[in-house]
Amino acid sequence: MFVQLVWFLVQRVLWSCVTLWLVFTVTFFLMRMVPGGPFQLDRNMSAEIQRNLAARYGMDLPLWQQYGNHLWRTLQGDLGPSFTMADYSVREILGQGFVVSASLGVCGLAFAVLLGVPAGVLSAAFRAKRIDRVVMLAATLGMGVPNFVLGSVGIVLFVFGLPLFPAAGWGNWRQLVLPSLCLGAPYAAYLARLTRTGMLEVLGQDYIRLARAKGLRSWSVLVRHALRGALLPVVSFLGSATAGVLTGSLVVERIFALPGMGSHFVEAALHRDFTLAMGAVLVYTLLLCVVMNVVDLLYALIDPRVKLA
Repeated sequence: MFVQLVWFLVQRVLWSCVTLWLVFTVTFFLMRMVPGGPFQLDRNMSAEIQRNLAARYGMDLPLWQQYGNHLWRTLQGDLGPSFTMADYSVREILGQGFVVSASLGVCGLAFAVLLGVPAGVLSAAFRAKRIDRVVMLAATLGMGVPNFVLGSVGIVLFVFGLPLFPAAGWGNWRQLVLPSLCLGAPYAAYLARLTRTGMLEVLGQDYIRLARAKGLRSWSVLVRHALRGALLPVVSFLGSATAGVLTGSLVVERIFALPGMGSHFVEAALHRDFTLAMGAVLVYTLLLCVVMNVVDLLYALIDPRVKLA
């Protein structure tokens, strides 16, 4: 088992490296294909100054040489300086924004799991009853409403209507509550439906009937025996949910004016900051690779029938 686990991790690390290189290559050439550049957005800047800046950052070199230089610096851990934010390197900018985005993502996922999984279990336990219909109706609405709509409604209700939370900013836990709820609500709805479906499938198995025939309490059967099998689709969904939280946080961070990686990525795209945009894309890709590998490991640990391969 240990040798199989090590070989699995080695394979996944190699595939992650290949994925990062492909993402780097595609992103590099796509950004260079877009008309304009980081030094052509300021109309007050003369052509001579633009040429000097391009020479300073190596933008006047042939495209293949720019690619090689950028790739070599990235392999050394140097993401380069930001083109638009003076005196800041890309690593410093993303390091500051990562704390905000990670806090928002962890809180959003925690809210989704803590709300969605119990709601799904409760709905399956009271199948075809009023509480089941209420939970599924709420889940359907949660899946259909985008998080930026939830953010706008949340600001109207809990900032202007009931002044419980601040509208924007970063600094204390109260400024994190409303964005986390808006970010995690759609995924809580998905998790509720997945958990309910998995629970209903598991509750029809023979070992569940045997547990009930032994006289075990209903909640003990649900939590100790049925929930483990029902969590398999939930664990699989957590990988794509993490990807959705990372990409969805771009919108939420803009709505609530949070200085996270999403805000920096949007600004980099608008101002043609090639190095900052590249750094953000690579960090997002690396996080997704790590999350998907962890999800596969958890899937194998939860279900002994799944083999690492």
